[in-house]
Amino acid sequence: MRTERVEETLERIRREVERTPDGVLAFDGDGTLWSGDVGDDLFMALLEHGGVRPEARAALERLGARHGVEAHPDAVTLAHALFKAFEAGRLPEKDTYEMMAWIFAGWHAEELRGFALDVVARRGVAGRVHPEARRVVEWARGQGVDCYVVSASPRAVVEAAVREVGITPDFVVACTPKEEGGRLLTSVFEPVPYGPGKVNSLRERTNRPLYAAFGDNVFDLELLAASRVPVAIRPKARLRDRAAELPALVQLHPEEA
Repeated sequence: MRTERVEETLERIRREVERTPDGVLAFDGDGTLWSGDVGDDLFMALLEHGGVRPEARAALERLGARHGVEAHPDAVTLAHALFKAFEAGRLPEKDTYEMMAWIFAGWHAEELRGFALDVVARRGVAGRVHPEARRVVEWARGQGVDCYVVSASPRAVVEAAVREVGITPDFVVACTPKEEGGRLLTSVFEPVPYGPGKVNSLRERTNRPLYAAFGDNVFDLELLAASRVPVAIRPKARLRDRAAELPALVQLHPEEA
């Protein structure tokens, strides 16, 4: 996988814009637009806050039972155990991302949005934005090219985080819990934007040409492959190991803040 400067990538995207009008860019969020994982930030803040409500407890127990995680009378302790199982490879990634969204069951949607904004501010997401990613977004905004963010993290925290790069919540495709009467439930809308679900989720929102896609991990591979200009930003080992499957994939040269 060769490395490419931001200017080179933008020039290739510019040519696609000239060739086909009204296309879009798509970005993964965690690790791509910013360092770290805002889904993890939100989840850990919830546990520190002690905010797991009774509506989520039974679903946590069912998830643990399916994957051999011992039940515990304290919901926060059980949630920590489930996350440790994920880190140990015993809890599937997709199940984990869904849990991080529906664990707020019982919360009001507006309440979660406020909590997510506070988490993004306290965890310093503004200072974690990758400069090379910011340059691409700023160029796109200047050209009138819409940028979608397609993430498996909970929608509320992704919506809060994208504000730090000048993207509005209208262009967020993320893991979204279902609601009833304004209260969140222990289920999420499908498809979950994870792996192949990233492409399916984006296509449910728009069928416009995908000029370029940006990702950092192996579960961004399908989204990258669906674009005309696939670009890795600070790729993790799992994506580098499979880069040969997508010969057009390039790595964007990292920049200093």
